[in-house]
Amino acid sequence: MKIAVTGASGYLGHFVMNGLKRAGHDVLALSRQPCASHDHVEYQLGDAPDMAGVDAVVHCAFSHVHGKYRGGEGDDPEGFRMLNVDGSITLFKAAKAQGINRLIFLSSRAVYGTHPNGMTLAEHTPCAPDTLYGQVKWEAEVALLALADAGFHPTTLRATGIYGAAYPQGWHKWRGLFEEFEQGAELPPRQGTEVHGEDFADAVNLILGAAKPPQIANVSDILLDRRDLLAEYAALRSANRSLPNAAASSPNVMTCDVLKELGWRPGGRERLTAFLQSL
Repeated sequence: MKIAVTGASGYLGHFVMNGLKRAGHDVLALSRQPCASHDHVEYQLGDAPDMAGVDAVVHCAFSHVHGKYRGGEGDDPEGFRMLNVDGSITLFKAAKAQGINRLIFLSSRAVYGTHPNGMTLAEHTPCAPDTLYGQVKWEAEVALLALADAGFHPTTLRATGIYGAAYPQGWHKWRGLFEEFEQGAELPPRQGTEVHGEDFADAVNLILGAAKPPQIANVSDILLDRRDLLAEYAALRSANRSLPNAAASSPNVMTCDVLKELGWRPGGRERLTAFLQSL
């Protein structure tokens, strides 16, 4: 298949494009910057690009303040909403009009909003986003799924936090955290759910290969306490530093039954350890 990937030059875009290439797909990078070894069409949110010959689209592009998703609107919430909702809808409609029958949209667990401690989040859990980031993702989801018909099969992937080193220079989401830790900074407790970028890419490939792709699927793997993460990192680096306290409460964990029924098997703690060993 020939797959177009928006946001191809971004953090998650690298994982997706590399995963598609490993699976034998041809990849068209839709991004503001060219991507090495991939065909490229200049793209930014709001465009309706020419996607002649493309079989499916993976929409990863998202406009936000650098390094932030929640709070990514900065001082322009209306511009943030317009680019990410209206801009995405423009792409969705263009893909459908050009006869592309599959589109995967990178959504977020933020669409669920806040729920009582201990409650698990399944795909059928009602969405009640309580951040602008979650609201924007939810509005784009609703618009995309409203376009579904016999010839257009969209899927929204509700992803948790994504880790791993995808860039050639090895950038990853915890680089700043590890630097602060090594400098002896006092770090607050935190716990979150995570999935490796390569496991997310595997989920994309499974959806593309499914005879009947699901409309909604959660993507999550491990529940990770910052104390445990830094303890493992310190042990690998022989670093004697004070660890933060364990978090007092846990976030809601997403079930991933939809993906697992398709054969998805994320790497779990072994994948995390391998990542830390690679740094």
